Amino acid sequence: MRKESRNEAVEAFIRAVRGHRVVLDADLARLYGVTTRVLNQAMKRNAERFPSDFAFELTLGEAEDLKSQSVTSSSHGGRRKLPWAFTEHGAIMAANILRSERAVQMSVFVVRAFVRLREQVASNEAILRRLTEIDKTLLQHDTALRDLYQKLLPLLQPRADPPKRRIGFHTGDD
Repeated sequence: MRKESRNEAVEAFIRAVRGHRVVLDADLARLYGVTTRVLNQAMKRNAERFPSDFAFELTLGEAEDLKSQSVTSSSHGGRRKLPWAFTEHGAIMAANILRSERAVQMSVFVVRAFVRLREQVASNEAILRRLTEIDKTLLQHDTALRDLYQKLLPLLQPRADPPKRRIGFHTGDD
């Protein structure tokens, strides 16, 4: 598998939960070449290495939302326990505690995928800021053009024809 396609494949596993970009335990286990049970057991044996900003268990509602979005698999009758979500740091820590060669190799792709998504978000924010500036400028120009149009409008109106002089001798009564 090419590096780019691996990065893209890893990016497909990254989800947004509670304002964090995370990889679910089943997806991370698949990437690292272990079962979800092995990953979760290793994490629980090393719980001190996984503070809440590294990994957290999803609530029932969050798990249902993800399942309804077809993110989680329902093979083998579904899960008995709620899934765990690993942030970028949690995914690296998981690779460290698993100590498998594949986990170490894939952790590099996981980190690169998180970094690439972070760069995309930063790039999108810069574009949005620039668009906001352009929008403000256009609104100012619209206002200035509207004012100019209002001032020029009377000058663009055709002049009223002056009263025509009548031919001949007229008395003031006519």
